[in-house]
Amino acid sequence: MTTERRDLKYMRRALELAARGLGRTSPNPAVGAIVVAGDEIVGEGFHRAAGQPHAEVVALHDAGKQAAGAALYVSLEPCSTVGRTPPCTQAIIAAGISRVIYACRDCDSANAGRADEVLHAGGIETLCGPLEQEARQLNEAYFKHKPTGRPFVTVKLACTLDGKIATRTGDSKWITGEEARQLVHTLRDRSDAVMVGCGTVLADDPALTTRLDKLDARDALRVVVDTCADTPPGAKVVTESSAASCMIAVSEREILKDDVQARVAELEKAGAGILALPEKAGKLDLAELMAELGSRDIMSVLVEGGARLVGGLLEQNLVDKLLLFYAPKIIGDQDALSAVVGLDIEEIGVARSVCVEQVERVGEDILVTAYLCSPD
Repeated sequence: MTTERRDLKYMRRALELAARGLGRTSPNPAVGAIVVAGDEIVGEGFHRAAGQPHAEVVALHDAGKQAAGAALYVSLEPCSTVGRTPPCTQAIIAAGISRVIYACRDCDSANAGRADEVLHAGGIETLCGPLEQEARQLNEAYFKHKPTGRPFVTVKLACTLDGKIATRTGDSKWITGEEARQLVHTLRDRSDAVMVGCGTVLADDPALTTRLDKLDARDALRVVVDTCADTPPGAKVVTESSAASCMIAVSEREILKDDVQARVAELEKAGAGILALPEKAGKLDLAELMAELGSRDIMSVLVEGGARLVGGLLEQNLVDKLLLFYAPKIIGDQDALSAVVGLDIEEIGVARSVCVEQVERVGEDILVTAYLCSPD
């Protein structure tokens, strides 16, 4: 096996380990590391949560004395400055590692590009680049949040082939199949927050919790965009037992009204947190909402509807990624609910453009993964 193929093989394992930390490490990136002596993996680790040991330290501890003279594969450039934990570069040097291979450079200005200098001074060979694109995509939320302070926003939509998310009566269970629905629970497990509009709560009463058959499954912060606090206090998103909290984003202007204040008090009594935000052009300022979430170390937001919320996010250029599940069904009714509404577009030339990344089968459904192109 060539050195290049060997590096790719072990980096794939490091990325697999890193993925275990998604949704759990914010505001830190998800990182995986392995120690390889000869052709044997002698140590593995991944970053579990902010404040806990970094992946490199965990892998080195797992390897013990076998780390001396071995190679270390890391999915992100090792840190070289003191944060909540000591710098990983010093631990790497102390362990006697001979070669460090990492997939991509950090975007944190405190660390970016410094690992090579520190490790070379310690007599360690370095290589950056194997599976760089995959590594950056794995941590796309971190690479958005770190320089901007804003979360990476992914919109998930489940619709028929003719772009409908429900019939004219509001019936939508279930458009997609079981495999697609299970994938959505995996997405929730890996996201810091899951968001819907009040209309979705009123229509479907979703709990927005994660239902996966694994011990470490977790719920994300549940956010409801609800200008006038119309979410019922008994809604599942508020009352469902969960370690994660529920946040209702309401209008600063509307909350001054007596009836809205009364509804807010009932929601708070039921256990929901209230976030009052300004309006923009008569609508809740979604950019301010994202800025507030980002300030709370929310790096990734999964938006699950409804159509007006998605339209509002697109209108304010706040969507980074689209996950479009298409079911092999056709409703064919002009009064059925469309996947996106609210965009004032009269000419096709000004329609929002997306870059399709991947098209794949998920059970009986088709999943289109796309990224929003930058507006001109």
